[in-house]
Amino acid sequence: MKKVLYLLMLVLSSSCANKFLELYPPTTLNEGNFYRSEVEYILLANGCYVPIRDNEKNNHWILAELISDNAGFQNNVRTGEASRGVIDQFILVGDNVAYAAFWNLSYNGVTRCNKLLNELNREGVSWSKLSYKERCTGEALFLRALYYFNLVRQFGGVPLVLQPITSQEAVGIKRATEAVVYESIVSDLKSAIESFAKARDVEENGRANETAALALLGKVYLTLGKFSEAEQTLKQVIASGKYALLPTYADLFNPAKKDFKETIFAVQYSENSAELSNQFIFLFAPHTSGGAVTNRPNINIVGAGWNQPTDDLINAFEAGDTRKNVSIGFWIGVDWDNIVRPIPYCAKYKPPVSAPDNRCGDNFPILRYSDVLLMYAEVLNELNRTSEALPYVQQVRTRAGLTTPATLTKTVLTNLIAKERQVEFCFENQRWYDLKRTGKAVEVMTAHGIREKAKKMFLYPESYVITPNKLLSPIPVNEISINQLTQNPGY
Repeated sequence: MKKVLYLLMLVLSSSCANKFLELYPPTTLNEGNFYRSEVEYILLANGCYVPIRDNEKNNHWILAELISDNAGFQNNVRTGEASRGVIDQFILVGDNVAYAAFWNLSYNGVTRCNKLLNELNREGVSWSKLSYKERCTGEALFLRALYYFNLVRQFGGVPLVLQPITSQEAVGIKRATEAVVYESIVSDLKSAIESFAKARDVEENGRANETAALALLGKVYLTLGKFSEAEQTLKQVIASGKYALLPTYADLFNPAKKDFKETIFAVQYSENSAELSNQFIFLFAPHTSGGAVTNRPNINIVGAGWNQPTDDLINAFEAGDTRKNVSIGFWIGVDWDNIVRPIPYCAKYKPPVSAPDNRCGDNFPILRYSDVLLMYAEVLNELNRTSEALPYVQQVRTRAGLTTPATLTKTVLTNLIAKERQVEFCFENQRWYDLKRTGKAVEVMTAHGIREKAKKMFLYPESYVITPNKLLSPIPVNEISINQLTQNPGY
């Protein structure tokens, strides 16, 4: 939670719809010449997106997807990457670097948002449109809420910092309760919605907006079990008419033609530089596949094979589901044991379009319209309005090439929605959170662990011992020692 002030490198272009990110020369930015013009405030807002960009490509998939029953890793005698592999096996310890990296980047994001909110009322700033100021306000509030939403879902109660602070002040701030953190998240999102409503004339593709704030608030309410509030909030997203399902699921994951019709909010990546790109396919391709999957034989992927689709996920797809071939690829070749077999891999994220190296530009979806439809169906079903809920599930399944019975019981629809969420959003960092909020995590993951241990080598004897305390991640040890925070039970 140490305060580190980074000045900004990220610009979301306002002049071209398909030119998302550029580097801004960092040498021109310092505390002496910053925060004096509209452009500089917009740059400061852009910088609030940077930590989530880095967290999604480096850390979050380990803590929200790899840990779930959707994903595992390809056996590899040459590289261990223990910090990832042990999390997949539920051997969770506070000194794992993955937790510290996720925590630090999240609080770096909170710091940036707090800085922007504190600076926005500085006198003497000339705004060409006050709607730009409202947009900056909405972005800071939305992103701060998102950073805290991910933190509280991972760690439970965390230090709640809503103003710029010094590193000395940080030491005195202890963990707030989950309830207090969620109150802050809801408050931020409601305020963000109000600000974004005043900034509709300056909305830009790639940035957060009013609908994104509504969709995230609906997800927060659903997580809290506040179904009536979730229904009212998600209904506004649907009624807005701004978003719709793409006719073809595969088009969502085409880095050459980025989607803003179904995707409500996504982390933007670009092949223009190593910093702005991701390397998902170079992490997720079979480590024995050379350049056959990545299309870049010049890049060594000896440490790849992560987020490998599990048998549980593969078997969750119904026959004829068009999402399966989009989400899961099979490379036939030599595996780690020199035996040729079909090796599954995460195929949603693609090789570079034009970059000659490992720079990929796939955007990473955070909120999609199909998510809103399935969340809305879930809350209606929980409110005993099953017949009203069913058409929203049918929309998602019809796009996937599947039929749905005309009538279902509440329990059957509950199970169907859970399965739809598993396959619709696989490798989008949703499965672990869905298992936790529905109370299914220990049951599902215990059964999954039994199957994994029967199949895989290189697992520890203590793998997949899943107890309720492991539904929360351990607080990083540095935060325990330096900021004197209490550890979660069982660690």
